[in-house]
Amino acid sequence: MSIDATAATPEAATTPGPDTGPDPVPALTVENLTVRFSGLVALDDLSFTVRPGTIHALIGPNGAGKSTCFNVISGVYRATAGSVRYADQDLTRLAPHRIAQLGVARTFQNIVLTHGTVADNLMLGRHRLTRAGFTASALRLPHTVREQRRHRERAAEIADFLGLGPAFDKPVGGLSYGDRKRVEMARALCMEPQLLLLDEPVAGMHPTERSAMAETIARVRDALNISILIVEHDMGLIMRIADSVTVLDFGRLIADGPPERIQNDPAVISAYLGTPVQETEPGPQPGPTREPEPGPAPDPEPIPAPEPGQESEPDTEPDPEPATAAASDPAKDTERDSEEES
Repeated sequence: MSIDATAATPEAATTPGPDTGPDPVPALTVENLTVRFSGLVALDDLSFTVRPGTIHALIGPNGAGKSTCFNVISGVYRATAGSVRYADQDLTRLAPHRIAQLGVARTFQNIVLTHGTVADNLMLGRHRLTRAGFTASALRLPHTVREQRRHRERAAEIADFLGLGPAFDKPVGGLSYGDRKRVEMARALCMEPQLLLLDEPVAGMHPTERSAMAETIARVRDALNISILIVEHDMGLIMRIADSVTVLDFGRLIADGPPERIQNDPAVISAYLGTPVQETEPGPQPGPTREPEPGPAPDPEPIPAPEPGQESEPDTEPDPEPATAAASDPAKDTERDSEEES
């Protein structure tokens, strides 16, 4: 079964009341959002807006706070301060199932699937649109069977739209990694969302799968006319499909705008590549100091020759006379005196 852009348009929510068609896609507005975990500030006064019908990328280095922002929007984390407004509701005050009822669906960084077939996983996404209760489903009343059949047909259309048609009744555990990523996206789309949150949809894929997933994301936005907020580290993919980019670093907003401006922003380059070394102003710079090379030893100064009739002084001083070790003998002194008188 194939599905074209018209068939892929979200059907009216399966809720009581007349079929009035899909509601206009609202904007998502994040204002002064702050999240603290004890002394750690994960998000610091973050503000940005996802315009209706656009692909908005949320990027930044590891630990910048991207997944934390996703968890606040989907109701998993509670904000310390600020607000996240969508469809005239503050999402920071709602439980996750209430946020899902507003038309917000998400995927996860790590694949979260149940055992069973692809159809079983996709039918989980149809739960919020199901009107039959537990008892009617257990008894398989006629209206419950009809509703179940209708939801299964819609899930099959979405599976075919994402290239999963041949695997619809196959066990999900036997699929490749890339196909399991697609199953998770298909399950989110089965909720008929107006805002789709994609947390690293191409992480772990090889280049061929990445390229195919990028085309799928763009096709989903164009065919279903929904807003997409995507967290991804593949900058080539982001610059190719995103309409707007918000850049975080250590939980703070450092840049926000179109991809062409973001990829040349000095703050973004510094966050990803590090702060460049500051260059000094050009001018005379002292050369490197070098030790003098050893050369021939200088000749010693000549010693002047002595003038005629003048003895040259010895180079060294004469040795001093040895000191008398003991007093002279008195008998020898008297004998010497007598010899001198004679």
